Amino acid sequence: MSPGNDIIGTDSSDIALREHRARFGARFGDPDGVRVFFAPGRVNLMGAHLDYNGGPVMPMAIDRGTFVALRPRADATLTLASMLDPFEYEGPIDALPTEALGRWVDYPIGVIRALARRAPFEFGADVLFGGNLPIGAGLSSSASICVGTAFSLDAVFGRSDAPRDLIEAALWSEREFVGVKCGIMDPFAVTLARPGHLLWIDCGDESVEHIPIDANEVTIAVADTGVRRELAQGAFNERVAQCALAFEALVGHAGGATSLAEVSADVVERHAHELEPPVLRRAQHVVAEVARTHAAKAALLAGDLAGFGSEMTAAHKSLRDLFEVSIPELDVLVEAAVEWDGVFGTRLTGAGFGGCIVVVMRTSSREGFREHLEAAYRGRFDRSPDVEFFGVGAGPREVLVGPLTS
Repeated sequence: MSPGNDIIGTDSSDIALREHRARFGARFGDPDGVRVFFAPGRVNLMGAHLDYNGGPVMPMAIDRGTFVALRPRADATLTLASMLDPFEYEGPIDALPTEALGRWVDYPIGVIRALARRAPFEFGADVLFGGNLPIGAGLSSSASICVGTAFSLDAVFGRSDAPRDLIEAALWSEREFVGVKCGIMDPFAVTLARPGHLLWIDCGDESVEHIPIDANEVTIAVADTGVRRELAQGAFNERVAQCALAFEALVGHAGGATSLAEVSADVVERHAHELEPPVLRRAQHVVAEVARTHAAKAALLAGDLAGFGSEMTAAHKSLRDLFEVSIPELDVLVEAAVEWDGVFGTRLTGAGFGGCIVVVMRTSSREGFREHLEAAYRGRFDRSPDVEFFGVGAGPREVLVGPLTS
């Protein structure tokens, strides 16, 4: 798979990329020969916690993400460094750790191990990671790192892996090596993104549609609570296990269903007595969220942004009350956002337990919105959220970085 090359313009992204290339030189010597890649983050607008339950999701790549500067070496040594964390890894590329180290390097190490099972790497590389995507905020920084690693190695070493191969490597890293029992949505969204479009991903049959969205009329705002989700992995895996228990109890009543997302709401309610209360609430969220996501797709295709947004906001209530992954900080931001004229809809994004809300709003209503959220949040928690506006992003690509001086 040959990468597409983007020349980044003279804006903040270009400055950040040029600085990234310079930092590569400071860490590894003369940056001559280094190639720089970008993989986006993502926000999921609809289909909350449906990916690992076999349901539909509607994610969108954003125009911020992970930078990967990579230069091959003549020997078999792999060095992984980051502009965001002082921890580094160095060792033979053909003798990578077989167990996670509990550090950020686990994500790229897992990807490299997965790719090496298809075709071993004969040479090592010096790799520097960085970017402008908040870590732990629910914008899929982990999938961005994984896909960025896979894409850059594929390009530099001429491996010609297909996009689905890169997705599988990213999934293996997160699920099997790191141990997060995630669904397919994040690496699909990062790898297959298209400018000016959302993705509709059926996580049951892995089919993908690109649905256009008017980037001029619509702005995506993301408000970060500042509450990191590092300690939420156990709670996330618990939700995955509870959904599995619900499906196990209901599948015999569901007429050939292959996932919880295919179980009807009627089946859930008729057999509610067979489920423990927390497991029942998880199932109720999943089956209702499937219906909401189909309704949101129909609304978007019809140009009904208000209808699309109302499904988003309803999803947040379900995430708060039934799936129980919200926190007061997220709820306050959602409540403040829906008060603002021009907001179509909002909900928490990512796994929950902290991180961000995502807001779909009229571009013409942006002015004053950040200050409105900041005032509401500060009044409750005596600190300010980080509020950013995002464009619709594209998939992973190689970037051509200009010199540090004009």
